[in-house]
Amino acid sequence: MNSAGRTLRAEFASLHAIVDAETAARAGWPILDLAAAFLRGGARLLQFRAKSMPGDAFLATASAVVQLAHHHQARVIVNDRADIARLASADGVHVGQDDLPAAAVRTLVGRQSCVGLSTHSLVQVDRALAEPVDYIGIGPVFGTTTKDTGYEKVGLDMVREAARRTRTHALPLVAIGGITLETAASVIDAGAASVAVIGDLLSTGDPEARVRAFVERLSRSERPRV
Repeated sequence: MNSAGRTLRAEFASLHAIVDAETAARAGWPILDLAAAFLRGGARLLQFRAKSMPGDAFLATASAVVQLAHHHQARVIVNDRADIARLASADGVHVGQDDLPAAAVRTLVGRQSCVGLSTHSLVQVDRALAEPVDYIGIGPVFGTTTKDTGYEKVGLDMVREAARRTRTHALPLVAIGGITLETAASVIDAGAASVAVIGDLLSTGDPEARVRAFVERLSRSERPRV
């Protein structure tokens, strides 16, 4: 893991709060207002995701999210777009199996940025371990209606095995997919360093309070050391 990855790991709170543009719009939340609510609730690691946003708007919004988060001493990872992450001065970029290869992303963002990679099977986890990444994602854990991943739910047993494999490489594991306040602690107990959540953070209409509840509950869970 590079020095930037270790720095981000220090900020790798057990809640990886995803600011998803489409989910925010459906719930009637302006993106910056939602990001601010997450930050007030105690989130210190945000991922900004905007699958259908035009590039110029994506860059402007990502830059604003980064500025807001940095004011709260929080970090921002941009989903998919390494170019946007670099131009917006984000702290990292997260890519999937169908995005740019992690090695190409590393070339674009440099060694001072964090790079994360989604996986959906143990074969993909093993391949990811050979890539220049700072953390590995696994999911969907319980299945999700927020986004169509095209993959079946992996369950807690796969989280446990993926965590065992990533731990030998000193890489944090981020679990995503259908995770709720009620199930989050079980995912951390299975070995994930962090849970990435989209829908449940908006489920009560009070994302600030929901994030606070996640942070408080997860702080009581044992987290693996990497």
